[in-house]
Amino acid sequence: MVRRRELLRVTGFVAAALLAAVLLASPLSCGRRDPLGGIDAHVEEVMRAWQVPGLALAVVKDDAVVLARGYGVRELGKPERVDERTLFAVASCTKAFTAAVLGTLVDEGKLGWDTPVAKHLPDFAMHDPYVTAHMTARDLLTHRSGLPGYAADHLWQGSSFGRDEILRRMRHQKPAGEFRVMYGYSNVMYIAAGQLAAAVAAAVAEGGAEKGWDDLVRERLLQPLGMNASTTLSKARAAAANVAAPHMVIDGAVRPIPMPDLDNVAPAAGLASNAVEMAAWLRLHLGRGTFEGKTILSPAVAREMMTAQRVLPVTEEDEAREGTHFSAYGLGFSLYDYRGRKVARHSGEMDGMRALVAMVPEERLGVVVLTNLTPHGVTDAVIYRVLDGYLGAPERDWSGELLARRRDAEAKKRDEEAAEVKARDASKKPSLPLSGYVGTYEDALSGPAEVTLREGRLSFRYNAKYEADLEPWEGDTFRATWRDPFIATWAGRRITFTPGEGGTARSLRATFDNEVVFSR
Repeated sequence: MVRRRELLRVTGFVAAALLAAVLLASPLSCGRRDPLGGIDAHVEEVMRAWQVPGLALAVVKDDAVVLARGYGVRELGKPERVDERTLFAVASCTKAFTAAVLGTLVDEGKLGWDTPVAKHLPDFAMHDPYVTAHMTARDLLTHRSGLPGYAADHLWQGSSFGRDEILRRMRHQKPAGEFRVMYGYSNVMYIAAGQLAAAVAAAVAEGGAEKGWDDLVRERLLQPLGMNASTTLSKARAAAANVAAPHMVIDGAVRPIPMPDLDNVAPAAGLASNAVEMAAWLRLHLGRGTFEGKTILSPAVAREMMTAQRVLPVTEEDEAREGTHFSAYGLGFSLYDYRGRKVARHSGEMDGMRALVAMVPEERLGVVVLTNLTPHGVTDAVIYRVLDGYLGAPERDWSGELLARRRDAEAKKRDEEAAEVKARDASKKPSLPLSGYVGTYEDALSGPAEVTLREGRLSFRYNAKYEADLEPWEGDTFRATWRDPFIATWAGRRITFTPGEGGTARSLRATFDNEVVFSR
């Protein structure tokens, strides 16, 4: 029999050993910092550096939401603060929701990833009949259609075209490369994926009204995950009480701008959500399709979404900056490695807002950052601060590095614009009177565009988003000053006319997402 004194000694040794084990297992005992230590001060510093009005952040670790918080204001000039339930547009982070909805149909045996789209969407047609016949759900989701990057985005931005009409027009969009070989990021193919999901669900529905993509996302994903404030409908987002306003830098100052209507592109970019509800989305994927004991996606579908479907090149810059060795696209997620771990992530950007989600499956770690200003450096700086904390990486000034890169890019752009001005031959005047350029121009893919003349100045209009004031630049090329601040950040600065007979122009060439030629 062990005497009481010896028992106390033994149990004391055991307790001490257990305490030592706990301390040794603790990151702090190994000299590692608290992964989220100082995160509030860091976020606020990043927001100041990038002039971001509002930001929401959520962190998931080991199936628990360890942080869900808001910072700053919903709209400049107004007192309402951002909190963990403030709605933001998540933009292209929506793509994984569309892939997951298709995944639920795959789980039910109603669709195969490699089933031709035309089997369920008989009106679906691409420029090449072979592509039309062989395009699959997997092709739609992995940006390997052969289309140029961001092809035909002008069909949904600011237009009255619905989803079906956008897809009907895509037969006129010429490819830029070989089907299943060239990578070309495509929002329109995700519109097709959303319509495919609706068509498959309608084909197998037993009675009742047909359900669109929005219904499927709500019923199959948002409701089971408790994402009850999240919505894919522009009207619902606009009517929400706790919603962030988008902002852009206009004439050197951050200003609020109107929220765009994204209903026609919703399967690619239309979801609005908040930090705490997006955390539930992360928990679903980190749980391999299971959320709070409910199987929403099979482990096979959850794994397929994070499996490389299309290998992408790694630039020297990415390798040097992030230590990246591989890069790929899955089904609605980008994939790459960071500090020896696979990361699944996706960013989203629309007029005046940016979102970023990132997950490290091995660590059961996920992060979401939502902002109401567009520069990508903000979301990346916060994401990497959290990842570095949990992966035990040395502290690094990601915000400062990314801000320096942005300033370099802006300086390069200014130099390029100055070089264009210097190279311009201003002696070459328009070959036609300004009235000769006036009229309506048509394109089979895009529809009509109009050039008008008022008080001696030309204006171009394609739809509510693509409006520009034109001034002579060189010959029949005019400089376009875009009125929409978001369009102005990337649309081409030149519109070139081709003179025809009778003293009028017969066509014009403009660059939106890609070059478009309108004729008359």
